[in-house]
Amino acid sequence: MPENVRLLLTIGPALAGAAFVLCAGLCALARTMAPRWGLLDRPGGHKGHKAPVPLGGGVAIWLAVVLVLGACGAAVLLDGGRLPEGVARHASGLQSRAGELATILGLATVMMVMGFVDDRVGLGWKPRLAVQLGCAALVAASGVRVTLFGPFTHPLIGGAVTTLWIAAMTNAFNMLDNMDGLSASVALIAAVLFAAAQAAVGGLFAPAVLAIVAGALAGFLVHNHAPARLYMGDAGSNFLGFLLGSMTVAGNFFQEGTASPFGVLTPLLVMAVPLYDMTSVILIRLSEGRSPFQPDRRHFSHRLVGRGLTPPQAVWTIDLVTLACGLGALLLHRLDAWGAGVVLAQAGCLLGIVAVLELSGAGSGPGTRTERTLGQARLEPAAPLAAGAGRPPGGDDAGPGST
Repeated sequence: MPENVRLLLTIGPALAGAAFVLCAGLCALARTMAPRWGLLDRPGGHKGHKAPVPLGGGVAIWLAVVLVLGACGAAVLLDGGRLPEGVARHASGLQSRAGELATILGLATVMMVMGFVDDRVGLGWKPRLAVQLGCAALVAASGVRVTLFGPFTHPLIGGAVTTLWIAAMTNAFNMLDNMDGLSASVALIAAVLFAAAQAAVGGLFAPAVLAIVAGALAGFLVHNHAPARLYMGDAGSNFLGFLLGSMTVAGNFFQEGTASPFGVLTPLLVMAVPLYDMTSVILIRLSEGRSPFQPDRRHFSHRLVGRGLTPPQAVWTIDLVTLACGLGALLLHRLDAWGAGVVLAQAGCLLGIVAVLELSGAGSGPGTRTERTLGQARLEPAAPLAAGAGRPPGGDDAGPGST
């Protein structure tokens, strides 16, 4: 077993466990304090819940990640010689990347603050997109850029791709935040898969950070699974999307000295379902002559409910398809062009099956009517949606300024 994997199996559970306990506790505190501070997501508009639900989950996730990373950073920078032997051997390497992590975490914090403001007062899509692109461009300008091959190795090309990728990840998780537990569970799966794929090619820094993110998300899900008692809001979805997008760039999916460069396709496979949701929703809105940033209930999860699934079943379905698409990515660094093509084709087939099922009229539940076109797939219930069946705040259907 490679040394980095053995070390991650030793410290990873401890890091994730600390983030889990801290985030679960902070979320419990947020549930208590949010109503006193007026941080509530109230029913109305596109929202499906019937009673006010506390906000603040995104701030709890952010604080848990920052505190655990801060404690780890202080241990490495201030007293690296007294760390466990396995960690101490890598202390100098971890110290050399402290500035990179500080830049990413600082800009992710800006995204969290922007999302929090959006939760409170509502921001238009133009200022939100400008902040997202600006922060993503700063990550690229700091030297954290996508590794490209062939004729695409110029730094400007890498910087442009990095900026667009991080902005796309941020919006994908923001749009995915439309049902109880959905965005957080998909982000948890993505964090674990990204960490495993990077560990498989010798990574240590990024997988350790992602283990902390995964632990914090698990702690949040204690309070966010259906029926949700706490929402992450735009503060959480923007922070998570930006941080995960940045860590996929900061990490490495390609092993030096091997003939296979196809590990760089890992993020596309892991993020296949969120990207499918974002792309399909944008196309639906454009086909209906509406702004791609106008909120509605046309998301993948809503369309599954329109086919007769309950909201929890829709979330489980999306989680399983995300996992199924992403598992093949763990092998990409070992495969030649044919093998990589098979893995990509498998993921494409999974998404194709999803699209076919969406386009079929099957699965309508009692008391509902479903349309046969993807753009019109919707649930028209005989009674209002149950509490917790709708979207959390800050996601795509949150009202003014949401996308």
